[in-house]
Amino acid sequence: MDFIGIIIACLLVGGVGLLIGILLGVADKFLAVREDEKVAKIRELLPGNNCGGCGFPGCDGLAKAIAEGTASVAGCPVGGAPVAASIGEIMGKSETVVKKVAFIKCSGTCDNTKEKFNYSGNMTCADASLVPGNGFKSCDYGCLGLGSCMSVCDNDAIHIINGVAVVDNEKCFACGKCVKACPKHLIELVPYDMEYHVACSSKDKGKDVKLSCTAGCIGCKLCERNCEQKAITVADNIASIDYSKCTNCGTCASKCPSKIILKKMKDNKDISSEAVS
Repeated sequence: MDFIGIIIACLLVGGVGLLIGILLGVADKFLAVREDEKVAKIRELLPGNNCGGCGFPGCDGLAKAIAEGTASVAGCPVGGAPVAASIGEIMGKSETVVKKVAFIKCSGTCDNTKEKFNYSGNMTCADASLVPGNGFKSCDYGCLGLGSCMSVCDNDAIHIINGVAVVDNEKCFACGKCVKACPKHLIELVPYDMEYHVACSSKDKGKDVKLSCTAGCIGCKLCERNCEQKAITVADNIASIDYSKCTNCGTCASKCPSKIILKKMKDNKDISSEAVS
C-alpha cells in the first residue's frame, strides 16, 4: 500500500478545504450585505401580524421603509401609539397616532331592505355582486351580508348581524383587509374617537332610496344645513362627514329624518343599528 500517496491525497484535500474556508471567510467579511441596525431594532418592536395593513409586504417591509424614512413611524395600525412611540425614539422623531377602526356604511338590515330574488350561487360577496343588478339585495349599493369581510378578519372583529356586517371596535385594529375584501366598497377606516357615522352608501335619489331601503340617506341636506362646524356635506345624494371638523355634537344625527347617522354605543363594542333620537 502506497502510504505516501494516501498522505499526499489527505494533505491535498485538507489544503483545498482550508483554502475554501479562508475564501468563504473573506467573502463573508467583504461581500456580505449588512442589515441596518435600525431595521433590526424596529422589526423587534413590530407585533409580527404581517397583516399588510401598513401597505408594505409584512413587518419586515415596514421596518425597512421606516428606517429609510419612506414610511411613518406610526405606520403600524396594529401596534398603535405605544409601538409608534418606541419606534419614534429610535428614529429620533414622534408623530401623533390616531387610532382607527373599520366602519360599515350601510343600514340595510333584513328589516330595512328586501331581496329582489333568492340567491343560491357561491356564498361570497364578490360572487354575489357580479349577479345582474349588483346582487340580490333591493339596494344596489348595500351590504350583501355574506361575510367576505368577516372571513378575512384575523381578529374576529366583524360579524354578520341581521343581514349586515357589524364591527367590534375593541377588536378591530384597522388592518384594512375588510376594506379590500368588500366588493361594494362599503367599509372605511374612521377615527376611533369619532362617535357619529353615516351608515349609508346609496347615491340614488330620495324616492328611489326609499323604494329599496327604509333606512337610506335621501340627500335632504338637513344635516348639512344644521352643522355649525360645516363638518357634514351632501354630494351625489349621500352625506359624508369630515372627521377633522366634527366635534361629536350629534346635531346631524338628531336632524336626520332617515336616522342613518348612527352613534357609537357607549360601551364602544360596536356601532348601534338603532336610530339616534
